[in-house]
Amino acid sequence: MIQVCLNGSRGAGEGAVVPLSPEALAESAAEAVAAGATDIHVHPKTPCGQDSLSPRVLAPALAAIRARVRVPVGVTTGAWAEPDPAARLERVRSWRVLPDHASVNWHEPGAEEVAAALMERGVGVEAGIWSGTDAAARFAASPLAPRVLRVLAEVTDTSAETAEDTARALLTDLGAAFGRPVLLHGEDGGAWPVLRLAGRLGLATRIGLEDTLVLPDGNRAISNARLVTEGLRLYAENRRCSS
Repeated sequence: MIQVCLNGSRGAGEGAVVPLSPEALAESAAEAVAAGATDIHVHPKTPCGQDSLSPRVLAPALAAIRARVRVPVGVTTGAWAEPDPAARLERVRSWRVLPDHASVNWHEPGAEEVAAALMERGVGVEAGIWSGTDAAARFAASPLAPRVLRVLAEVTDTSAETAEDTARALLTDLGAAFGRPVLLHGEDGGAWPVLRLAGRLGLATRIGLEDTLVLPDGNRAISNARLVTEGLRLYAENRRCSS
């Protein structure tokens, strides 16, 4: 599986290619799926370009994307979108239109409660386990761990030279991850080295403008679709090298 992460917390200042509005997200999602993406991760935005968990922001984004594609669509529940854990939980409970899945960063306050609320509503949970945090230990102790949709192993080391080593250490910390599927990805300078490693290990991965703004050759990416095309090519090359 290759997931496309359409925009993340990036804004208009980082380039017109980053989709922000529901219409732009839908168009970018359709192009990425046509290029081979099989799953979508999106950060719904307010008109001012801020990440939001409000049902009035979430619903139009999901509706627009689903009108164009027939693959699962997931959203963030990151604390930056709603810092107060109690308010974040209420936001999730107020959603009228539900995503297929949502990422929950296990190192953030209130993660267990948010994950439980999502599960109660039938929304799959991607357990975000970030390198450089205590998320792996928290996840190992969580009674919800065996019930998550998958583990999102997020390598926050942005160095092209060390990101692969950080990724391997993170996977070791996760152990068997309660038998749940693992999606491994990096960001910025670490995005492509970690994607190559995911290919060699046969793990699911993701790529998109949330994780990187550049192609493997260092040139600026013009779209999520182009990143997906390059991601699939590199993934396949590294799978052949490991077989």
